[in-house]
Amino acid sequence: MNRLVEQHSRKAARILDSARELVADHGAGKVTVSEISRAAGVGKGTVYLYWPTKEDLILGLFARELLTFLDEVIARITATPDAVRPRHLAPLLLRTGLRSPLAHRLAVDLLHLLTVQGADRDLFARTQPSALCEAVMPILRRHGLIRQDRPLADQSYGMHAVLAGFGAAMADPGSAPSSAADPGEILADAVALLLEPALPPGEQSVFAAAEETVTVFRRTREGVLDIIERGQTPRQ
Repeated sequence: MNRLVEQHSRKAARILDSARELVADHGAGKVTVSEISRAAGVGKGTVYLYWPTKEDLILGLFARELLTFLDEVIARITATPDAVRPRHLAPLLLRTGLRSPLAHRLAVDLLHLLTVQGADRDLFARTQPSALCEAVMPILRRHGLIRQDRPLADQSYGMHAVLAGFGAAMADPGSAPSSAADPGEILADAVALLLEPALPPGEQSVFAAAEETVTVFRRTREGVLDIIERGQTPRQ
């Protein structure tokens, strides 16, 4: 069944496109339904035919950004299982997330919105790159993709700190020292030194870890899709 309203309504698709541009430029708090409807070329009441409230529309917009992010990551790991190795997974998650048109708005606007719409806060928290890595680290360790000589909790903390720092630097390149190297390559080296064993895992281990990781990401994707569906006005 088609669960995204924009896939069966061109008006809904225009509303989302207009909302995305306005939120990217001005932030969710400053954008009104009237402005969105005017930019989309529809009446204000038309917006409410698809979303009961402005908050539902904006939350659904952010959820769609995360859905696109998860789809890209799942597709990459499915096509190239080696992408699940920590040195590849960390840059994949950060770079894919930063490509979102709303990447710079997600951290602030979504957090504020979830203060009002708090029920989904935990799920959105689990879509952050560091949280996704932490969720799959037990899988990677079990299959030999992560070193065994340190407690997993310490490794998870280290991964979170590395991703948070690189995420901030890659989102705002002017805030970091200049380097001739690609930031993703520097991140890959840092994560490999932090987590990966001296002897690389075998192909079978990598493939098994990739399959389990994709399963985890698909469960998260399903939760995000549920949020989108709940926020839409039920179709008659």
